Parts: sequence; C-alpha cells; structure tokens
Amino acid sequence: MTILSIGDIKINQKVLEIQNNKNKLNNLEDFNEIFEFVKSCISAVFKMNRTGLNLILQGMPSSLGAYHMLGSNIIVANRYILEYIKNTKSKDEYNSYVFAVLTHEYLHSLGIIDENKVKKMTYKLCLDIFGKDHTTTKFANNPLSAFPQLQLISNNKFEKSFMQIKKFDDKNLSYIG
Repeated sequence: MTILSIGDIKINQKVLEIQNNKNKLNNLEDFNEIFEFVKSCISAVFKMNRTGLNLILQGMPSSLGAYHMLGSNIIVANRYILEYIKNTKSKDEYNSYVFAVLTHEYLHSLGIIDENKVKKMTYKLCLDIFGKDHTTTKFANNPLSAFPQLQLISNNKFEKSFMQIKKFDDKNLSYIG
C-alpha cells in the first residue's frame, strides 16, 4: 500500500490541471474560444477582467506579432504571422501562439502599459496554466525560440486593409437598439 502525502496529492492535481488545460487549448476552434479561455485564465490568476474588445487582423511588419491601441478596445494581430503558423504548424502550436499573443495584448488592454511587466505576467500565466515545456510557455518566454522560422517572414510594411473578427468577445455584451 502506497501512502500519499498532501504534497503528493497537490502535485498530482496540478499535473492533471495542466494536462486538462493543454487538452482544452488544443480543442478550441477559433479566436473567440481561445480568447474566452485567455480571459478565464487571467481572471483566475490575476483577478482582472474586462469585456468588449475587438480583434482586427492586419498585414504588418514581421517583427510585430500584435498590438493593443492604448485607450481603445482594439487588439490588432499580424495576419501574415497567423497565416504562416496556421499553414506550417500543428493546430496545437497555432492555438498556443494565439493564446500567448492574445494574453499579452489583453493584459495591455487592462491598463498595464509596461512591456516588460506584461511579458513577465504572460510568461507566469502560461507557466501556471500549461507548465514550462508547453509551446505557449516557450513562446511567452521567447517567441523566436518556439518558432525560429518567424524570422524568415519578410514583410516590412503595414497593409492598408484589415479584417475584423466577427463575434469576438461578445459573450457579455447585450444588444442595444
């Protein structure tokens, strides 16, 4: 008979929680589902939240993954990078990238302007939710270590056109006529 200590039980629970989070992320189907998961994780870990954000995809320089327009309800993500990862990586890797990017920009939208603080918070969240070896955590720590091929995308301009993601972050919004 094996006797487990409270510490062993907590470790086993954490391992199961991390595995469940990895499975959940891998089964999400679109930006809105991933963003709802991001928001629930940030709420659980940092006790922060907001609603009513919009997501826009735009072609932009490959050195920029996404940005939040300060004082707005808009997150803009790099369409070129998203397309590249979606076309060359697994669904798990794509969802991991989207999760990390949306986490980072959502933290900015919560009023955290300091880039280093947001990077540390994004890494801490991914570490807590997915563990240290998961692609999301690696990406949050250093994007090029997770996807070194991103350096190969050569684009240095902003496109004038963009695409707004429909039904993004609309779960808690009501229609006002």
